[in-house]
Amino acid sequence: MTTTTPEATPDRRRRVTTARARHAAGRVAAALGRSVAIFVPVFLVATFVTFALRSMSGLSPARIQLGEEATPEAIRRIEAEWGLDQPFLTQYWNWFTDVLHGQLGTSWVNGADISTLIGLGLGVSLSVAVFALVIGVIVGFLLGTVAALRRTTLADRAITGFVTVISVMPAFVVGIVLVAVLAVGLGLFPSAGYIPAEQGVGPWLAHITLPALALSFDVIADVARQLRAGLVAAYGENYVTGAVVRGLSPRRIFFAHVLRNGLGPALATMGQKFPALVGASVVTEWIFGLQGFGRFANDSAQAGDVPAVQGVLVVSIVLVVSFNLIINLVLARVMPASQRGV
Repeated sequence: MTTTTPEATPDRRRRVTTARARHAAGRVAAALGRSVAIFVPVFLVATFVTFALRSMSGLSPARIQLGEEATPEAIRRIEAEWGLDQPFLTQYWNWFTDVLHGQLGTSWVNGADISTLIGLGLGVSLSVAVFALVIGVIVGFLLGTVAALRRTTLADRAITGFVTVISVMPAFVVGIVLVAVLAVGLGLFPSAGYIPAEQGVGPWLAHITLPALALSFDVIADVARQLRAGLVAAYGENYVTGAVVRGLSPRRIFFAHVLRNGLGPALATMGQKFPALVGASVVTEWIFGLQGFGRFANDSAQAGDVPAVQGVLVVSIVLVVSFNLIINLVLARVMPASQRGV
């Protein structure tokens, strides 16, 4: 008969813990490698198409600076100054190498550095988008969890009806109502403007709360619906039945088995929502008087400032790729089954 010394058990536990940590790190590394292998070609193709739009648009800095009455000689001179007289692939390579160094070019309209202009607006939009995502995830998580735990009850039906209603409410309508009620009526929040966080966290939060609330309704609805569906599906799996038979508590079953395996749809929704919050906030920024990323993109497009529009598209691509990469890594860590295609 083999006896186990007291020292063997802690040593075995350390080995098991180390093996699990290595296995988890391997899953994350594999997910990172697969994501990079997908996203790098996507970025290359997207940037090439983005640059090709300039040639297809027929716009020129000479037309913007000199007007429609510009002479052919003047047009050729200005286009040569901007390097537009070079072959297309040469222009693309020069532009792409600048993008890799964080240089998005110069505005055709005012000659300002586009990276600086986008940085100013992006800080505003990211503040609002991140806060909207936090609100949407917290509230959506609570509603989806309650609906799943109380499925087929009155609470489930009430939550389902509520998220259905808010999912069809446009953000600009919600924004107008919030301004009328919470800003003008009750005076709880400023109705417009933006103050950077460097000038005070309190004023910064006060100025981004209403636009974030207006944008969060769609996130709340999607996260709640997807989380409810994922949790209900997880409760129907055999491993939950086995956990019940083994006598595990409902709390442990929920957190150790159901929640971990039911998060997938909600996390995938977050991967889609965050870039959309940054890019689809043009009307909301107008309502709340914010000079954000979406408003800058709209103004640049209306002015025909092609380099600025290209810069906006590149930043949008980077946001989409980066956030989806983060979501994939979280999925790989939280849901091992996702790496097996389950």
